[in-house]
Amino acid sequence: MVNKNVLRKLSNQELEGYLKEGNRFVPEAVQAAFEILEERGRVFSEQEKETVQQLIQHKKEEEEAKRIEEVEVWKDHITEDPQAVKLYSRMTILVSSVFFSPIPGSILLFLNLIKLKKYLASFLTLAFGFLFFIFQKYVLLSHFDFGTTSRYSPEIGVIAVGALGLLVISVLATPKKLPYRAESYILPVILCAGTAVLMYFYSPEWFSFYPLARAINIFRQ
Repeated sequence: MVNKNVLRKLSNQELEGYLKEGNRFVPEAVQAAFEILEERGRVFSEQEKETVQQLIQHKKEEEEAKRIEEVEVWKDHITEDPQAVKLYSRMTILVSSVFFSPIPGSILLFLNLIKLKKYLASFLTLAFGFLFFIFQKYVLLSHFDFGTTSRYSPEIGVIAVGALGLLVISVLATPKKLPYRAESYILPVILCAGTAVLMYFYSPEWFSFYPLARAINIFRQ
């Protein structure tokens, strides 16, 4: 958000810098500087006006291209190319982490990174999954009341942090826009099923803040 009043404190010479090619200012700031200069009596020729508008349009296109690029980095690039490496999708990792704790998600991402020969990142991922799970129980549960039923309950935020942590590791450690084939769901299902069994037997001690564990407890009752 560009504050026009702040720009009004600048001199004409400083504002002229906003209209030069290669400047680092956002398009809204360039437009505001142009309008302030006009208010102060600066007369622009038609060619100068066209040059400024082209500069603003170019900056907008650059911003849009950057935004699209950032979105692309976070997306899965699944392909049918038989030569592409097979990996577990980010969505699979995210879903398993949200519903079944970061442990199965970290195992799946660990296997992905091992396949990509990112060995240090793979072991850090595994450590993150298990340590964050312990962190949830022994630190967060002692500071928050997880008994609330509000949709803004702290446990939802805690779970999201663990899942998003794995997603960030995946984005940072995986080559950008890497095309890959989706790996089979067999192992994710086995890991999640095993976690569900643990939830059934150890829910009060380890999984009480997971919605699925609560559902299991209701079923047991």
